[in-house]
Amino acid sequence: MPGVTIKSHREIELMREAGKLLAEVHNRLAEEVSPGISTWDLDKIGEELIRKSGSVPSFLNYEGYPASVCVSINDEVVHGIPKKDRFIKDGDIVSLDIGLIHNGYQSDAARTHAVGNVSKEALDLIEVTRQSFFEGIKFAKAGNHLHDISNAIGYYCIERGYGVVRDLVGHGIGQEMHESPQIPNYPQKRKGILLMAGMTLAIEPMINIGRGDVQFSDDGWTCTTEDGSLSAHYENTILITDGEPEILSL
Repeated sequence: MPGVTIKSHREIELMREAGKLLAEVHNRLAEEVSPGISTWDLDKIGEELIRKSGSVPSFLNYEGYPASVCVSINDEVVHGIPKKDRFIKDGDIVSLDIGLIHNGYQSDAARTHAVGNVSKEALDLIEVTRQSFFEGIKFAKAGNHLHDISNAIGYYCIERGYGVVRDLVGHGIGQEMHESPQIPNYPQKRKGILLMAGMTLAIEPMINIGRGDVQFSDDGWTCTTEDGSLSAHYENTILITDGEPEILSL
């Protein structure tokens, strides 16, 4: 994993463009998430949208991952592999994690969608996960420390009784999908690195209704909650500035 990079003005403009395109892909793919559609079809639609934007799907064949969109349902935390015989059902919650490369620069974002008649506890989980991201980025500004973000996300969720996934973390992003630093979503004892204007980060809380423990499937990718509880995922690529952070993928 490369070191922490400070992006130039030109690089920031390229990442803004990539983020804007990714946001549009997410918005359009969200319209397709409905009972009866297969996860395979969601992936194919997502890939088509990415390529039509003049971009490349960054997940496809990344370390062997076989699809362009990670589609994770209910107790699947992340990295669910799309399948032709896996269909979305009424009452499911569906996480779509998507990345693209545009003009050599990456953007990465995830959303969890409620499908049809979803339980209140599932809706609450989705909202807490989303809000924890915004609680975290209140501290994402030059002069603060990286783990100020981690602590804000973690405490917000823990205080509300949710489990925070510890085995997977956010990351720096730029020309590479995963750059330094790693960004935990749970409270830390150390401050972490000093945040500087020009850093670009993918902040991505993964939150469970039950415990934060996870397990990995035999396919080598799909991560599920160990206790079978529901999980939600919310992610954006952001830019650290001297003032408020800029969300590049929203």
